[in-house]
Amino acid sequence: MKNMQGDNKPRLIRRLKILEGQIRGLQEMVEKGTYCIDVITQTSAVKQGLSNLEDLLMERHLGSCIVHQITNGQTEKARKEILKVYKLKRK
Repeated sequence: MKNMQGDNKPRLIRRLKILEGQIRGLQEMVEKGTYCIDVITQTSAVKQGLSNLEDLLMERHLGSCIVHQITNGQTEKARKEILKVYKLKRK
């Protein structure tokens, strides 16, 4: 079985690099004393980017790792992981 990132790895790395740049931009904004609303707008974009990254990871995990567990008779493990993913996403 492939690792969890599988085919999405380049996509995930690209998104992480974008987020890294956004975080650096936030730091610069704070250092320069940028208007608060502009900083908050940027933090909102970072949160959305992280949420999108989570969605990709969870989709891959549910669509491959969990399916693999179920087809191999590990239904209890799969059930626990589905609940864990659900709870993590609700935070």
